[in-house]
Amino acid sequence: MSTLLLEKVKTIKALNNIAESGLNVFNKGDFKVDNDSENPDAIVLRSFNMHTMEFGDQLKAIARAGAGVNNIPVDKCTEQGIVVFNTPGANANAVKEMVLTSLMASSRNLFAGVAWTKTLEGEGEQIPKLVEAGKKQFVGKEIKGKTLGVIGLGAIGALVANDALDLDMDVIGFDPFISVDTAWNLSRNVQRAMTIEELFAESDYITVHVPLTDDTRGMFNQETFSIMKPGVHILNFSRGELVNENDMQAALESGKVGKFITDFPNENVLKMKNVVPIPHLGASTLESEENCAIMAARQLKTFLETGNIKNSVNFPNTSIPYTGNRRVATFHENVPNMVGQITLAVSSFNLNIADMVNRSRGEYAYTIIDIDGEVNGDIIPGLEEKIKQIEGIVTTRII
Repeated sequence: MSTLLLEKVKTIKALNNIAESGLNVFNKGDFKVDNDSENPDAIVLRSFNMHTMEFGDQLKAIARAGAGVNNIPVDKCTEQGIVVFNTPGANANAVKEMVLTSLMASSRNLFAGVAWTKTLEGEGEQIPKLVEAGKKQFVGKEIKGKTLGVIGLGAIGALVANDALDLDMDVIGFDPFISVDTAWNLSRNVQRAMTIEELFAESDYITVHVPLTDDTRGMFNQETFSIMKPGVHILNFSRGELVNENDMQAALESGKVGKFITDFPNENVLKMKNVVPIPHLGASTLESEENCAIMAARQLKTFLETGNIKNSVNFPNTSIPYTGNRRVATFHENVPNMVGQITLAVSSFNLNIADMVNRSRGEYAYTIIDIDGEVNGDIIPGLEEKIKQIEGIVTTRII
């Protein structure tokens, strides 16, 4: 299946309330923000569920102002040649602060203590005595010298690990897919767990920062709990489905898990003993929302203007400096001789190739070709149509 995408005024649609600082990115250039558009060129959103949406034939890109893309039908987008962006790292500091706050507050029984104190309203002058008599039930423990296990050492996990070291904790990390960039930012004092079982066995506290996949779904379960220390505290600010809730409830009842701090409460979670249910506040700061909105908008704007891609979850990251000359951007199946056929189509119009890049990701690839010099406008529809006719082409744009 292929789609011919003709360049014109670019319409942006927001499916959620997006920070004004993000939408202001589109004030410069040939863009129009129109939330009533039924066929936009690009969509920016936060948590809106797109799985039941039908996409117009103009849609070229979707940007999630946040890291998770479970609310976006990524496979469908890939088949239709629609780039899906996210904003890794934009909300990392906000989540890190919430993790460390919850780590300390739950260890000191702060949440339960505050809730109990509020029940003393109306006791008048007796409150100070009641507080002194009742505080012993909330005696906690210090995190200094304890071991924190960090699963997933991406943008958030690395920040948590580094700052936990500054709090005099011992930190052990596990991430078999750690990137070079993250490795440079991670303190050398973070111990490396060779297996996740090693981390489970050695940690007093465990915080998880991995995406939800078939491999990670239900990773906290009866089997993994059996490896952990008695009374371990588990913090989940990633995805609720990482935890088998029935097994977690049993582990909390038995005391195997001492505390479960989760940013994803539901009816089952609220019934659990020793759970700290947080109303999905991990990334809920004004700074985080603005950072994510700006990053998402800039990625969309760059792609629509230049074809360059960064932080896509379904297309390969691909870019070459944009000179302002005509550029052919083509998404296609990752099969032999595809690039040769595209370049042959370009040369058949007596056009010279000034620069080119091709990157693949799984079954698909993305090719950008810069054309040297000026191009007669009449050639553009003919060139697009010529490339479109190549078997395996998904989308083609001439910028």
